[in-house]
Amino acid sequence: MTFDLIFPYFEDQSNLIIMKYKPADHIQDLQYFGEFGGVNPSISDSSTYTFLSAKTMFDTFEGNADGCYLYSRHSSPSNLYLGEALAAMEGTETANVAASGMGAITGALLQLCMAGDHVVSSRTIYGGTYAFLKNFAPRLNIETTFVDITKLDLVEAAINEDTKVLYCESVSNPLLEVADIEGLSKIAKKHNIPLVVDNTFSPLSITPSQLGADIVIHSLTKFINGSSDTVGGVTCGTQDFINALRSVNDGANMLLGPTMDSMRSASILKNMRTLHIRMKQHSKNAMYLAQKFEADGFRTVYPGLPSHPSHELFKKMMNPDYGFGGMLTLDVGNIDKANELMELMQEENLGYLAVSLGFYKTLFSAPGSSTSSEIPEEEQIEMGLSNGLIRFSIGLDNDIERTYQMMKNCMRKVGLLETQKV
Repeated sequence: MTFDLIFPYFEDQSNLIIMKYKPADHIQDLQYFGEFGGVNPSISDSSTYTFLSAKTMFDTFEGNADGCYLYSRHSSPSNLYLGEALAAMEGTETANVAASGMGAITGALLQLCMAGDHVVSSRTIYGGTYAFLKNFAPRLNIETTFVDITKLDLVEAAINEDTKVLYCESVSNPLLEVADIEGLSKIAKKHNIPLVVDNTFSPLSITPSQLGADIVIHSLTKFINGSSDTVGGVTCGTQDFINALRSVNDGANMLLGPTMDSMRSASILKNMRTLHIRMKQHSKNAMYLAQKFEADGFRTVYPGLPSHPSHELFKKMMNPDYGFGGMLTLDVGNIDKANELMELMQEENLGYLAVSLGFYKTLFSAPGSSTSSEIPEEEQIEMGLSNGLIRFSIGLDNDIERTYQMMKNCMRKVGLLETQKV
């Protein structure tokens, strides 16, 4: 999919002047007024809607009455406003919001797969997604082959005649591996299967639909909402696919019922207006700390570092205004040292020992024993997830040098500056 003649940013390519896709501008260009002229759209605080005629109710149930609403599990104005904004951000035809990221992920996969089907998935993905594919989907006779997503030859070799989905994360949780979305898209198209990309770690920084992804998923709980007060998810794709998800007869999101509350939709929509500012600061702070930690001798993984094996790939795919994202990892050797450091950093108010990400405050956790604990220990070892790995979601600190010096002092107190030197 290409985007042109929309946004006020120009680039000369082969003597042609084209406009480059700017996702934040696309969000900002959306205009919604409230019922009484409010600068925010009115919240639809209803579970069901009335009709002036029985015929209109029937037409709405059949999906043939634009602008009419029947029941909030089907759709609501608030959810549709948010879906439009997210589709604008991701450059897809439309989007469907859900009550959680897992509601969006499982709904999309179950819409695409039936009993006897097969999925090829990255091996380093969010623990909940891994558990669904590894432990739950086989109950429905859906099998998954997990592969190193950075090796395109292994990805293609894993595809068979029953494969219906190729699944990955733009930037993987928690190892921060970067998927070659263009390369994966070529493989998916060759085999006539959809490429589904979870873009939770890199909103705005990467736009998977521009690179060939067919379906883009987010946990809205994280960076997009940004205030750790709401759980939500979204599936962005073609109108046909979203219509299929919403079908009253066989739509996974309709029949499984992961409905987002209208109040939460309205809250996330308001927070989206500042996403471009927040992502720039998250990325700026993460880059600063990653460079400092690496210079101090820590085993630091961050896509913005030249030492990252996919640094150049990320640069090729990225929207440079928004940087390399707010996630980085440090490996401090073992879980005891990781816990000691995280507890001390929390005591010093440098952040919170908590899962999730995208909060204004830095969050840190040891994913091997938390968000990736669903993955068996032997598989964690095979993929390079050590129990001393700390995953950081870097916050919006104003004085990041001050933060670094305080973190460094904590590392000194637990004896890490000496043991991590290379």
